[in-house]
Amino acid sequence: MKKYVKIFMNGIVDENPTFRMVLGMCPTLAITTLASNGIGMGLAVTFVLIFSNLVISLLRKAIPDQIRIPAFIVVIATFVTIVQLIIKAFLPALDESLGVFIPLIVVNCIIFGRAEAFAFKNPPLDAAVDGFGMGIGFTIAITLISSVREILGVGTWFGVQVMPESYLPMNILIRPAGGFIVLGLLLALMNKLLPKKA
Repeated sequence: MKKYVKIFMNGIVDENPTFRMVLGMCPTLAITTLASNGIGMGLAVTFVLIFSNLVISLLRKAIPDQIRIPAFIVVIATFVTIVQLIIKAFLPALDESLGVFIPLIVVNCIIFGRAEAFAFKNPPLDAAVDGFGMGIGFTIAITLISSVREILGVGTWFGVQVMPESYLPMNILIRPAGGFIVLGLLLALMNKLLPKKA
């Protein structure tokens, strides 16, 4: 059990995809203007990470080394298609908000990185737990970024007014430059707070 807790926590703290490894910056900067977008994208990536890691680990002995990248793409694209169809069917507002970034999960370096570095080399349960930890770490990170941007840039959080009526929103935070500013400040804070890697 300790082993699985360690694998899971690795994705949240030690190798957090956003704050420690600085991976998946395209969706991190592009869709984090609302907290609901952060949660939606994070959960979509988590779903794809868990199931693609699991399937790649199950097939690792059957996939020849020469075609492992195309095989990864097929497996990952299958789960991205599933999650995209679910979002289109049940969450049309989220689908419209995330737009092209859902299909782009197929080439997200977090998912490829975990497939190559972990799932292809470890047993299925370990790979699924790793996918879950990495996905939750990514979800926490982009939800934190989007929360800061939404609260300070719009004055709402998950669409609910949290700042007083007299508050003047910092519009720059909901623009592309605001994504870089918030990410940079949170990266600096995380580097200060989290223990240094050996």
